[in-house]
This record gives sequence, structure tokens and C-alpha cells, in this order.
Amino acid sequence: MFGRFRRRVHTPSATYEDVPTQPSGYAQTASRMHAFNRYEIKYFVDELRVPELRDELAAHMDTDPYSPHGGYPVTSLYYDTPDLRFYWEKIEGLRFRRKLRMRLYGAPSACTDDTPVQIEIKQRVNRVTQKRRTELPYATAVQWLDHRKEIDCDASQKPFVNEVTTLVENLDLRPIVTTGYLREAFVGRDADLGLRVTIDHKVHGRDRDFHFASGAQNRFIIPPKLAIVEVKANERVPYWITDLLARVDMSVIRVSKYCQSVQAFGLAPRSALGAPELIMPAGAYDTVPDDLLESSPSA
Repeated sequence: MFGRFRRRVHTPSATYEDVPTQPSGYAQTASRMHAFNRYEIKYFVDELRVPELRDELAAHMDTDPYSPHGGYPVTSLYYDTPDLRFYWEKIEGLRFRRKLRMRLYGAPSACTDDTPVQIEIKQRVNRVTQKRRTELPYATAVQWLDHRKEIDCDASQKPFVNEVTTLVENLDLRPIVTTGYLREAFVGRDADLGLRVTIDHKVHGRDRDFHFASGAQNRFIIPPKLAIVEVKANERVPYWITDLLARVDMSVIRVSKYCQSVQAFGLAPRSALGAPELIMPAGAYDTVPDDLLESSPSA
């Protein structure tokens, strides 16, 4: 056993100086983490233009074998401090920032104690996105992150597990919001093997009842007429991608699904830097139909 949580007293005036705000703690796993270093560029696309975009991508890329037509469900539970430190780091555009999440691939209603989930630290260092993660049964992940219990894991995972344990304990992290969507994924071929493009539809979330299979009501956090396209590349973005995105009338956006969920539920003020397309009138966050959450990935 390792990664023990030490009991401590938190006060409203507590600071976070004991947790570094510069990259640290992950040098031990740098070789494995390197596979997750990449550049990410996000775009909005009108759902009416998605068939055109999909056909163009399919001409140059392979469809992810786990990505059926229309997408597979992805649900993420985000952890943050009581005063939303990770949220504000993103809003303020810090050059080094990170967030902790638990991610489920597949229909939330099918999640059981034994369903594998990903525990992931996603961090930004200047313009590069880095991800480190480990896979655990859902019940084990909940005991670890929500109930501060020790876990067993392979020795190769110890540095990462200890880092997450320290973050959760020192910053008093707790579940804040979920995000969910249907994702289509394309992977590069030949000279573009490091390229990945995803299209996320019907982006929704909630701010309570965090068990993945709770059946709690979700609300759209992005207007459902818009999909989010993410272009992810290890080193470069091919010219044909930039040409395609220009033809489909897409422009680069700064949007965080986590921040959108926080703002949609009134947990923090809306960012003045947010995209104007996302400023919707009261009542525009319609309830997500239940059948949207029941799709599952094909093998």
C-alpha cells in the first residue's frame, strides 16, 4: 500500500503554497508521458456542415475502430478545489495549468463497480498539452478520489498515483461538474500517423448526482446546433487540414468543456473571453434527451 492520505485541517484562509504551480512530480514518468504530449486546436462547426467535414476527413484519415457513425459516449467527472482553482487557472490563461478528471468511455447507464475508468491529469505547458493516466475499476477510483482510500497498483504507476493522491489531499479536491458528449474520432495514416481529429456532438453536463449511472438530468452546456472539432497533432498540422477547415468555414476557438459546465450551472461568472456563440438566453440550456446517453461504442 502507498499514497496514504494524511488527515489535515482546512480553513477558509488556507493557501496552496505547498503544491507547486510549475511542472514537477512527473519527471519519473517522462518517457511514458511523452506519448501523450501534443498540440490541440479547437474549432466550432455547425452540425449542418458535419457530413461534409466527415466525408473530407474520411478521404485522408481512417475512422477510429471504436468510433461508430454518430459517435460514442464520453463522460468526464472533473475535480477542483472549493474555490475552483483549476477553473480560474484556465480562465486566466496560466502558461502551466492542470486538471484532474475521471473519464468513462461508453454508456453511463452501463457503468458498474467493475467498469474500467481512466483517472487522468491533463495539463498545459505553454502550448503543449500533456496527459498522464491510469485505468482502474470504477468503485476503486471512487474510493481513492472521493473517499481518500489507499489503492494498490503496479510499481510503474506509483509516481502517478502518488502525485494524484498529493493533489487530492493537499488541495482538498472534490467533484465539481461532469461533461459528456458523443465523439467521432479519426486517426491519421501514412505521413500523418500522429494526427487525430475528433468531433464532439451534443455537449452536456450536470453539477450533482455524480455517479455515472445515476440517471440524473443533464443540460446542454454548448448549443446543440454546434459541434466541437479538435485537431490533435504531435508535431505539425498538415496543410490539407487547415485548408479543409477554412473551406468548411471554421475558426479557432478558446473553449473548455469543463469551464463551460462550471459556468452553465452558475458556479462561477461567465468569462468575458468566451465565444459569443455560447452566450445563450436564460432557459436555452435544454434538458438532454435520455436516449442521447444510451448509445454505446461499437467494437
